[in-house]
Amino acid sequence: MYNYKIMNTEINSNEVLDVRTLVPIKRHELLIKLFKDLPVDESFIFINDHDPIPLYYEFRSLYGDVVGWEYLNRGGREWKVKVTRTEASQGREFTEISTLLDLRKAEKKEWKQIVFHRYGMMEEGTIMELIANEDPVEIHGIFIMKFEGKHSWIYKKKDSDECVIHITKKAKTGLGDDGFSVVNEFDIRPYPPMERHEMFYKAFADIQPGEAFEFVNDHDPKPLYYQMEAESKEPFRWEYLEKGPDIWKVRVIKTKE
Repeated sequence: MYNYKIMNTEINSNEVLDVRTLVPIKRHELLIKLFKDLPVDESFIFINDHDPIPLYYEFRSLYGDVVGWEYLNRGGREWKVKVTRTEASQGREFTEISTLLDLRKAEKKEWKQIVFHRYGMMEEGTIMELIANEDPVEIHGIFIMKFEGKHSWIYKKKDSDECVIHITKKAKTGLGDDGFSVVNEFDIRPYPPMERHEMFYKAFADIQPGEAFEFVNDHDPKPLYYQMEAESKEPFRWEYLEKGPDIWKVRVIKTKE
């Protein structure tokens, strides 16, 4: 056990830190500082209101592959994670940029969520550095489409096996439709049809624009899509993550107008 201070209040590592009361950028700043000061083999536990997986990749980008990450609770508005420093490492120090995301340490399917979640929290005039083993053309296209005139995209290095990019946020912007956080995941297969529909609609009602949930079903839930399309007054996007024959997994994103 070790102690640390937050706002002059001493907290020990056995306590659970609830960061949901802080604005997102302050959560990141606080948790990154905690990990920076974390002794080897020590841990802290925090609670967030959505899946904080982008933070995991930011930790790894800054401090290397020394991050133990264990979910103690998943889903809804209470995601509890235990973070452990597995080895000593020298964190990257920088002055020109405000954050570093090394996409080589993340699965490609998660690149958009990681980048746009973090970009949404950046202050105007700050710079994000991206490192990838290929040119992230899809992400670049989204920046052009969503944030035209509100950002700059500069290649610091562009080789066949490595790209380094600096993205400057020139104007305050949110996450945009393509930057979302998955805040709930659930399996509706054990429940009867009526309860499945209730779970689905409650999950959609509980999320905010820019958030998403994922659910698993034992058949194609396309009828739910058509029902939502006909009845929903809020825009949404429907994405298949798995398409049968036994498991159907769908992501539903509540998009912005």
